[in-house]
Amino acid sequence: MAQNNNNKQAHEAEHGRLHNARDAASDVAHRAAKSIDSNPLGVLVGGLAVGALAGALIPRSDREKELLAPLGAQLGSRARTAIETAKTAGMDELSNRGLTRDGVRDQARGLFEGVAKALSTAGTAAAQSAKNG
Repeated sequence: MAQNNNNKQAHEAEHGRLHNARDAASDVAHRAAKSIDSNPLGVLVGGLAVGALAGALIPRSDREKELLAPLGAQLGSRARTAIETAKTAGMDELSNRGLTRDGVRDQARGLFEGVAKALSTAGTAAAQSAKNG
C-alpha cells in the first residue's frame, strides 16, 4: 500500500509539473503576443538581428557564394552611389545655408576653445574657493 501511495504521489507531482509547464508556456506566449502588439518595430529589429547573427555563424556553401556574389557586388555599388549622392546633397544644402567645411570647422574650434576656457575658469574658481574656504 505504501508503494501505491508513493506511485500516486509521484503521479500527482508529475501532473503538477506538467500543469506548471503548460501554464508557463502559455504565459510566455501571452507575453510575446503583448510584446509584439506593443512594439512591433522592436520585434522586427530583434528578428533581423537574430537572422543576421545566424547568417554570420552558418558557413556559406560554394553554390551560395556563386549565386550571391553578383548580387552583393550590385548592392555594394548601389550603396556606394547612394552614399555619394546623399553626401553631395548634404554638402550642397550646407553650402546653400552658408555653412562651408572651413566655416563649420572654425565654429567647432571656437566652441571647443570656449568650452575649454569655461572649464579652466571653473576649475580655477573651485580651487581658489577650496583654498580660501
